[in-house]
Amino acid sequence: MSWLVLFIAGLFEVAWAIGLKYTEGFTRPLPTVGTVLAMAISMGLLGVAMKELPVGTAYAVWTGIGAIGTVVLGIVLFGDSASAGRLLCLLLIFVGLAGLKFLSPS
Repeated sequence: MSWLVLFIAGLFEVAWAIGLKYTEGFTRPLPTVGTVLAMAISMGLLGVAMKELPVGTAYAVWTGIGAIGTVVLGIVLFGDSASAGRLLCLLLIFVGLAGLKFLSPS
């Protein structure tokens, strides 16, 4: 169950990272409120997941999900580069996250 909570926390990290773009420097109230809410939910769920998961594993997976999700949405929503090198780097992050998940004692 803690892995599911951690995954959801990672999705909220993606939401707040993308939300930052829409706040336009925290000048737009509605995106700003949504972004801050997503930050709070993400951190809260990370804390819950860390009750059972090792801190290093949980934090690395949380940031990895955030990084991968944010890069993918940056490509889709904002036209960020989808070069072969960038996609290879995302694959390497994913492999590292999978390794942390499957080699974790929890």
